[in-house]
Amino acid sequence: MSKIEVNTVDAQCGSTVTIGSSGKNVKIEGNDIRSNDYKASDGGNIINQSGTTITLGASGDTISLASGASQTGFGRTGTVDWNTTPKTATFSAVSGDGFFCNTTGGAFTCNLPAGSAGAIVSLADYAGTWQTNALTVSPNGSEKIGSVNADVILNTEGQSVTLVYVDGTQGWINTMDSTSNVRGNPNLVATGGTITTCGNFKIHTFTGPGTFTVTNLSATAAENTVGYMVLAGGGGGYGNASAGAKGGGGAGGFREGRNVPIDNFTASPLVANAPTNAVTVTAQAYPITVGGGGAGTSSGNGSNGSNSIFSTITSAGGGYGQGGPGGSGGGGGYSTPAGNGNTPPTTPSQGNNGGVGVIIGGGETTSGGGGGAGATGNNGSPSPTPARGGVGGNGIATSITGSPVTRGGGGNGTGEASSSATFNPTSVPGGGGSGNGDNATTNSGGGGAAGGPSSGAGGSGIVVIRYKFQ
Repeated sequence: MSKIEVNTVDAQCGSTVTIGSSGKNVKIEGNDIRSNDYKASDGGNIINQSGTTITLGASGDTISLASGASQTGFGRTGTVDWNTTPKTATFSAVSGDGFFCNTTGGAFTCNLPAGSAGAIVSLADYAGTWQTNALTVSPNGSEKIGSVNADVILNTEGQSVTLVYVDGTQGWINTMDSTSNVRGNPNLVATGGTITTCGNFKIHTFTGPGTFTVTNLSATAAENTVGYMVLAGGGGGYGNASAGAKGGGGAGGFREGRNVPIDNFTASPLVANAPTNAVTVTAQAYPITVGGGGAGTSSGNGSNGSNSIFSTITSAGGGYGQGGPGGSGGGGGYSTPAGNGNTPPTTPSQGNNGGVGVIIGGGETTSGGGGGAGATGNNGSPSPTPARGGVGGNGIATSITGSPVTRGGGGNGTGEASSSATFNPTSVPGGGGSGNGDNATTNSGGGGAAGGPSSGAGGSGIVVIRYKFQ
């Protein structure tokens, strides 16, 4: 082994000293480098000393520690090095590190290290479960957290904290606390209408025109199919005291879908279970149409209610009194047939036929009640004397909004005896008009009652959309 010892190595020409040649490794041993400037082969500085300042590397270089090496004396900048292997059980923290704590399997404890000025530890809720299974932070021995020698319970979803040890008086002080759970939402999210909550489901109710806007889809495809109830406006009644008995208005078409097995609310008998007639949504805006009720009249035919619409679901307005066809048919007059329900046809049916009128004789006539979502309108009857019109068909109940509500009743018919009309005061389940030309209930989709000298207007419709949001 050859060895050369000299006091000084200097450039023969210019300012560049070349040690070794291309493809060779040059090894410098010892722990005391006293030269002011060592150069790398690319011309940058390896180590540069000017007075008492020593610079490692050159601008644009990356300086890294070898695997297994450690550093001391460089201090910290108030941040931590995050340990990306989540903790799932009680552990002892190390100063300078951050820890993701996963309490999905149950609560546990983080034991803080012995305090020294400047020690720092960060903790973060890994799975957003601290509100269910809390993380306990315990000080070392008699040391303090925020001036008190006691454990701290972290129980806020998505929380993260950074603790710095200051001194023996305050101990560990929280210098950063985030309680915002910044996470992608794996569930369906939407806006529009009046929003209520029932368990894990959100309900959007539209009592007038609006927009149902889906802003985020569920990560579970089956949960992007929503339940709905679409009820059209009811038909207006028709009748007067001098032109013979006329009929009650039919209820608006009633259509309902349910996303079984995701959602199994108590629905009406008309419900269509997914995927037969449910609506699968995408991230977009869905205009909502809520049909108005038809006007009542004392001359000519009554007016049909207007359609209600959500996506591919259209419910037809109720038929007018005097036998109009529609979602449910209008009641027939003494000389006109009953109106057909479920027009145009849907499966399941969206409504029923109206009742028929009757000519009794001696100047007495009766008219039929309007069809309802749950039953056909009743026929006019000669008894009791004087004759009375038929009662509107019953509406139908659903708990899509969280509790049972009955909607879609037909309007009552009227009777006539020698130009002295008699009106059926029987109340119709589902908001249909009763008595002397009464209007149907707003947002019930009920039909208006026949009467004199004028008849009742149909009730406006309603649209309800329901989906799993958590």
